[in-house]
Amino acid sequence: MTYVRAGDGTRIHYAKTGNPKGAPVLFIQGLGAGKSGWALQRLATAPWYHGIALDNRGAGRSDKPHGEYTLEQMADDAIAVLDHAGIDTAHVVGASMGGAISQILAVKYPERTRSVTLACTAGANHPWREELLTSWKDNALAGGMGAMSTEAVRWVIGPRSFRRFLPAMGWLGPLALGRPSHAFANQVDAILNVDVSYADELATIEVPVLVLCGNQDILTPRGDSEELAERIPTAELVVISGAAHGFMVEHATTFNKVLLEFLGRAEAAWTARADGEAARPHLRSA
Repeated sequence: MTYVRAGDGTRIHYAKTGNPKGAPVLFIQGLGAGKSGWALQRLATAPWYHGIALDNRGAGRSDKPHGEYTLEQMADDAIAVLDHAGIDTAHVVGASMGGAISQILAVKYPERTRSVTLACTAGANHPWREELLTSWKDNALAGGMGAMSTEAVRWVIGPRSFRRFLPAMGWLGPLALGRPSHAFANQVDAILNVDVSYADELATIEVPVLVLCGNQDILTPRGDSEELAERIPTAELVVISGAAHGFMVEHATTFNKVLLEFLGRAEAAWTARADGEAARPHLRSA
């Protein structure tokens, strides 16, 4: 197992998969979820891409410290992972809270991103969602993670797939029952207390951006993705019919097809840009 120490000493776990000679793809999961939430995407991209998936602080095999977490801190954790892995730039793929982290990463570290994929992601908090997340946090702290799991899963998986995917729900956010309640609560607080000024800087993103959502997502409805795509000049919006919030599992085949097609175009654009910059004559001072 591979770990890196974040700036405050927190150990962040990550794993590498796929083609070590391929373009790097950094996977960042959402609330309460570990890197296993990307299992199907890491498998699908493995023949062509070098996948790096991390466990955010508070989830998976990463440390779960008490005290305040911030999404900016988690973006810094992701950069620490890239540094430790010896990777200068990567295609960044984030889901839900991981998409919020990816937005911050793209704005704060534009030189480290080749492209950004924002799946089931919002660009702003709505009062109803803040109330919902607060209730999840309160229930988890009062009665443990199991106390709010039945309610939470209905916000993550579409009704048609509920029974079929329930045994696998430990992969996804709030149903990761092995997570300590304080770590889950700290991640919720990080979402609720996000620095909203980053949203004003989304227009500065220059790399290709894929905004991907399901039309049955009730946690981050389609309108969130449409608003996000409007804020980013380089963004394209893809809506997967019949998919809900957990569509990287529920509709993995379609999700992966869209992601691979986008990564192929984004990597070609990155390569052309890099070749163009290398071909420019360098000015020398007299």
